[in-house]
Amino acid sequence: SDHMENIYGYLMKYTNLVTGWQYRFFVLNNDAGLLEYFVNEQSRHLKPRGTLQLAGAVISPSDEDSHTFTVNAASGEQYKLRATDAKERQHWVSRLQICTQHHTEAIGKNNPPLKSRSFSLASQGSANSPGVQRRPSQNAVSFFGVGHHRLPSGKRVPIMQPDHLVDVREMMSQAEGQQRDLIRSIECLPASGHLTSLDQDLLMLKATSMATMNCLSDCFHILQLQHASQQKGSLPAGTTISWLEPKISLANHFKNGAAQNFPAEVNKPASVREEQSVAEPCQLTREPEEINPDEELEDICDDKEDDLGAVEEQRSVILHLLSQLKLGMDLTRVVLPTFILEKRSLLEMYADFMSHPDLFIAIANGSSAEERMIRFVEYYLTSFHEGRKGAIAKKPYNPIIGETFHCSWRMPKSDVATDAGTNNSSAHCPSEQGTLPRDPEGQAEPDYYTVKFVAEQVSHHPPVSGFYAECVERKMCVNAHVWTKSKFLGMSIGVTMVGEGVLHLLEHGEEYTFSLPCAYARSILTVPWVELGGKVNINCAKTGYSASINFHTKPFYGGKLHRVTGEVKQNMTNTVVCRVQGEWNSVLEFTYSNGETKYVDLTKLSVTRKRVRPLEKQGPFESRRLWQHVTESLRDGDIDKATEHKRALEERQRNEERLRAETETPWCTKYFLKDGDGWVYHKPLWKTVSAAQTQQTDSN
Repeated sequence: SDHMENIYGYLMKYTNLVTGWQYRFFVLNNDAGLLEYFVNEQSRHLKPRGTLQLAGAVISPSDEDSHTFTVNAASGEQYKLRATDAKERQHWVSRLQICTQHHTEAIGKNNPPLKSRSFSLASQGSANSPGVQRRPSQNAVSFFGVGHHRLPSGKRVPIMQPDHLVDVREMMSQAEGQQRDLIRSIECLPASGHLTSLDQDLLMLKATSMATMNCLSDCFHILQLQHASQQKGSLPAGTTISWLEPKISLANHFKNGAAQNFPAEVNKPASVREEQSVAEPCQLTREPEEINPDEELEDICDDKEDDLGAVEEQRSVILHLLSQLKLGMDLTRVVLPTFILEKRSLLEMYADFMSHPDLFIAIANGSSAEERMIRFVEYYLTSFHEGRKGAIAKKPYNPIIGETFHCSWRMPKSDVATDAGTNNSSAHCPSEQGTLPRDPEGQAEPDYYTVKFVAEQVSHHPPVSGFYAECVERKMCVNAHVWTKSKFLGMSIGVTMVGEGVLHLLEHGEEYTFSLPCAYARSILTVPWVELGGKVNINCAKTGYSASINFHTKPFYGGKLHRVTGEVKQNMTNTVVCRVQGEWNSVLEFTYSNGETKYVDLTKLSVTRKRVRPLEKQGPFESRRLWQHVTESLRDGDIDKATEHKRALEERQRNEERLRAETETPWCTKYFLKDGDGWVYHKPLWKTVSAAQTQQTDSN
């Protein structure tokens, strides 16, 4: 090709956190398919400081800025490079991609397919046997003991009878065991040498064997449903047969409040056996539990999340994961590696969005509809910094169905802004719309507000969470449901938050509907980071005020990170009463219609610690108790142990789903009720206030 030319020049190369970026002289050798670099141009005649084989490599422009790009070699080695400007980056990227494609295609033509390749791992410990010896009779399939079972010629496959399902289940279990052994054998291979765990064919073998077992497991599930329908005559109304998540290595789980006993494996740690065993039936009630805020203590847990940084050590894990993904693929059922996890559940993350309860309570103190809408926008935008823990590229635990999280906050009344923008030094006057019953013991009113929070995972497929928070003293509450949809976008992962929240200000008779932005994990092969994106709207039908907020994703060339803009307007007059701009994890600037400007530095904004019951007082389905062994292992830096505990919880959930499908038992939620397309808390404050008003009217 005319474009197959050797190019050379200076680029900046990222070395490590200590050394940082350094100028190096790079040479693209098209004939050899190599990218080489030297300390400087004068040392070009010497041996290169580093060399990358470009065959099978991936050349990726970075999302961070318009100058950076990465070269990911098939060996797992990576160069993170930076050009002087966008034009120079494009020149290097295009030439590298042309060279990579040319040499990758050449290897494909000159090498036979997998079925004729052979590997030798025999006698690795013997000094007399060469480690790179090849034997035609010993390929990867035969070495790992994967056999092919064929029917004798002339025999037909018998029609499957319902009573044969037991035999099928047994064969499935054996196949799952063989598949686990295969994966374990591949992952135990050395990181370097003739045959490594990163061998492209072995990665493909891992991916296809996993996909095959998942497919067989789904087919077996469909057979079970068909068997159940034959026994009852037909499938019940509303039943759907759909593809489920992987069911490999399934163990026990709670069966919607009923006890199911399964043998525990003796060779597993006691904590894992505990996770795979079932608690006493009396502990698994699905009746709503009233949590007394006085039992909750200020949270002393301070799990600071470190950024992932460069993911060099986990490159094989990520490459294996990427080998199974396709662009646009739904990641809901994909098990992500444990090392990317935060030490909290998604339900607790939603609670952390409430970490500024003073701003939340102050919404109701606004003297006008305009001020209340602006205050809600201010609270909304300041919630993401603590809820998302900044831009750290980690994800919380996926809640299991039935999981709950409870907490509360106590906020001194003197710290909450009043309608005049000052602190509230006295109790707010009761509304004429009705009051809640007084304390029967006539105790003095506390000098703090209490905000209570409860969240529940109400559905597993699709994964839907419901959460509810209320401040009884200020007669305000928020109810929301969120369905998290994840998609693979190549070098990024996108998470769409489908759902809606409603803030109720009962003293004013106002309801504010709102949605949530999308989240993106960028640069997943280099130094991952997170940004928010998309347009959200906040509306109050009664007052006619609305807000439009844009979370801007970083453009390919130039631009700032984490930028957000928005405006609040009165719909009737189409008048903009407030504009906002800045970064959602840094500084926000609010400009009001009277010309005044207000700056909010989120990094200096005080965070109120939530109050949580001690672990020993929590129920078995409460997030912190449920995930305690995973969290402890992550704190200790023991990723393998954390993975084992996490797998045990996921296996319990899958087994429960299978049992419910077989017995056609619907799942019963604990705190939230289905309401159309959404979910509503079973005892919301608007019902309590309404009942109090009715009671007061009757007594008068």
